Amino acid sequence: MKPGHTGWRHLIHSTRYSIKGLNAAFHNEAAFRQELGLCLVMVPLAIWLGHSPVEWILLIGSCLLVLIVELLNTAVEAVVDRIGPERHELSGRAKDIGSAAVMLALMIAGMTWGLLAWQRFFG
Repeated sequence: MKPGHTGWRHLIHSTRYSIKGLNAAFHNEAAFRQELGLCLVMVPLAIWLGHSPVEWILLIGSCLLVLIVELLNTAVEAVVDRIGPERHELSGRAKDIGSAAVMLALMIAGMTWGLLAWQRFFG
């Protein structure tokens, strides 16, 4: 932490950096834009589909989880690309693992939405 940046000042600076990161992901990552667009459609659907606040949190939370993991994957890819453009086994592994994390988050979201939709319509 930089000297002089404590308390509210630190919170304000941290918030600015977070917004800057969201803007960077939105402008530079097609996958993030696609997932964000899907979330914007799914959040109102979650309120309609869910019967309780717990179900709303599960549905909306699974969408946010995908965005969070995509942001972390993007950060890993940016660091790997910053190190150098040459191919390296560890660089490829890091990117593949980040991609696998996104896939698992999408699977969690799919299972959550699928099971709650099944319960609403057939249960």
